[in-house]
Amino acid sequence: MGLFSESVEVGCTETGQPNTVQWKGTHYSVCNPPERWYERRQWWLEESRAPLGTGAGLVDHEIWRVQLQPLHTDATAAEPITLDLVRHVNSGRWRLLRIHAAAPARAVEPDEAA
Repeated sequence: MGLFSESVEVGCTETGQPNTVQWKGTHYSVCNPPERWYERRQWWLEESRAPLGTGAGLVDHEIWRVQLQPLHTDATAAEPITLDLVRHVNSGRWRLLRIHAAAPARAVEPDEAA
C-alpha cells in the first residue's frame, strides 16, 4: 500500500457515491459498493485559524474506498484494484490517497502444480 496525493476525476451517483473514476488516462467503473468514513486531519498545520461553523472538511477528511475495474477491458479477466479517495468538501475535488495491493491470484495447491 502506498500513500499519495494525486488528483483524480470521479463521477458520482445522485446520492453522492463514486461510480466512475478516471486515473492516469484510464476510465474505471466501481465494481463493488464503496465504503465511506471520515478521518481527522491536522488542520492546525494547514490553517491559521478555524472560522466558527466550519467543522466539515476542516477537521475531517471524507474518504471513500472503491474497487475498480477498467471500463475498456474484459471485466472478468482483470483483478479489481482498490483505492482510497478523498473528497474535499468545499471544492468538490477528489484526490487519490492510497493504493492497496491487488488481491493475490488463487494459490496453486502442491498437488495441482505437478
